[in-house]
Amino acid sequence: MFILYGLGIMGLGFLIVYKSEWIFSNFGSSSSFEKIFGPGGSRLGYKLVGIAMMFIGLMILTGMFSGLLRWILSPLLRYSTY
Repeated sequence: MFILYGLGIMGLGFLIVYKSEWIFSNFGSSSSFEKIFGPGGSRLGYKLVGIAMMFIGLMILTGMFSGLLRWILSPLLRYSTY
């Protein structure tokens, strides 16, 4: 089941990167991306979100995401990673 979730998230991330101009023309600029990356940063921000989604989808696909999530949240949950 994780294979389907991973492939779906990777596919959605790819579509965001591939169609970033379409997303920009339909949804407009994002003020937070423009503030961080400067003028024209919305397109870059959309592409970075898509690349991050592809990376997370790959981690879900290979089964590495749960280990990463446990490692990140271990100080809060008092979960030992050893």
